[in-house]
Amino acid sequence: MRRLPRRLQHDEGAELVDHLDELRTRLVVSLIAVGAAFGVAYAEHKRLVRWLESPLPGHRKLVTYGVAEPFLTSLQVSLAASVALALPIVLWQLWSFLAPAVEPRAQRAVAWCVASATGLFAAGIAFGYVVALPAALKFLTNYDASIYDIQVRAKEYISFAVAVLVAVGVVFELPAVIVTLARLGIVKSGSLRRHRRVGYAIVAVIAVALPGVDPVTTTLEMIPLFLLFEASIWLSVVAERRRRLSLASSPS
Repeated sequence: MRRLPRRLQHDEGAELVDHLDELRTRLVVSLIAVGAAFGVAYAEHKRLVRWLESPLPGHRKLVTYGVAEPFLTSLQVSLAASVALALPIVLWQLWSFLAPAVEPRAQRAVAWCVASATGLFAAGIAFGYVVALPAALKFLTNYDASIYDIQVRAKEYISFAVAVLVAVGVVFELPAVIVTLARLGIVKSGSLRRHRRVGYAIVAVIAVALPGVDPVTTTLEMIPLFLLFEASIWLSVVAERRRRLSLASSPS
């Protein structure tokens, strides 16, 4: 039975063959994690579909127009859920492979980023499911309802709902990314404060580019982006102070 790959230490020497063997083993571990998560997700795919369907207003039901569409839609939901479930293991395998090339001080900063990003992503998914997605669906499924016989196709709805949830989850990663860059000394809090207006303009562009063709979704994605960007600026101030204290206390 193949043993799990050992994580190399910083600047620890290893042959190219050893690196390739480690990479192969970590890929196998990641694929096994995704496969096991897919089995669990497919076993519960009915609950997952109902969970995604519940934000629809007016007790609407999803409809299908093809013979294979119910099966393919359930497969799509199971695959998306399996990637989400196995993502921590996949990211850990990726980080374990790349960590030896990063200095120990930077490793701690990146590890903090991964841990906080996981929590923020989950918070973003929750915000998207409770606030952004229901509001967007209420607007879209009632728009010109007197003209159209609005029916919601399962395949397109699942793609839309997953895209919105993932987009809001990614939006919530902003503080973790900026604070990590500040801890590594790549971004300065003073520069962020001086160019705050430019930052807000970039945030607005990002919100418009995110999934969601309607103004409701765009607005609900833009508001937390603004708040998270502002919070990131002040968190970067704290991160810089900790970095200076850490550098001052470390032996020269």
